Amino acid sequence: MRIGVTGGIGSGKSYVCRLLAQRWQLPVYDCDSAAKMLMVSSPHIRQQLQELVGDDVYDAGGQLNKGVMSRYLFTDAAHVKAVNAIVHPAVKDDFEQWTSRQTGDVVMESAILVEAGFAKAVDCLVVVEAPLALRIQRAMARDGATEEQVRARVRHQMTAEQLRAYADIIVVNDGRDLLSQLSPIVNYTSPIIH
Repeated sequence: MRIGVTGGIGSGKSYVCRLLAQRWQLPVYDCDSAAKMLMVSSPHIRQQLQELVGDDVYDAGGQLNKGVMSRYLFTDAAHVKAVNAIVHPAVKDDFEQWTSRQTGDVVMESAILVEAGFAKAVDCLVVVEAPLALRIQRAMARDGATEEQVRARVRHQMTAEQLRAYADIIVVNDGRDLLSQLSPIVNYTSPIIH
């Protein structure tokens, strides 16, 4: 089975994935890490991004110039869609190849799993939720960001209510026992966990 794990910033989706990997030895595919790797390692993606953004999107060492990319992305919502149209299909293909090399159940982690169209690539979609104040606190501590920076990122993500519409299972990460909430994910016996 392919298990997708998503949730808003600071919800604890990476922590949930670590628990799934440690407790149940489930291999986890991190879409964010894969996208970053593919933007550097794939000649096809590199060429497309250079044509779209400009040659300076990569530095002299061949690494993605995050400043150039950020400026490009944040100047126009259409730019985000254009970059996503290049990167997301490559990530989905990479996930399919990675999955074919695995045995048994696998986990896909992505903050934008639904938005990227990856929900169709998984059999069970787990949405990790936490109270907004706690999510903001976690993201500020983890990223060294200000509250306003985190709130701005939250505004650009799907809301918990929107994600719930896609969820097969909801995990509430607010200090409750996570292992008891995660057990049914592996067994996939309950439509919603509270």
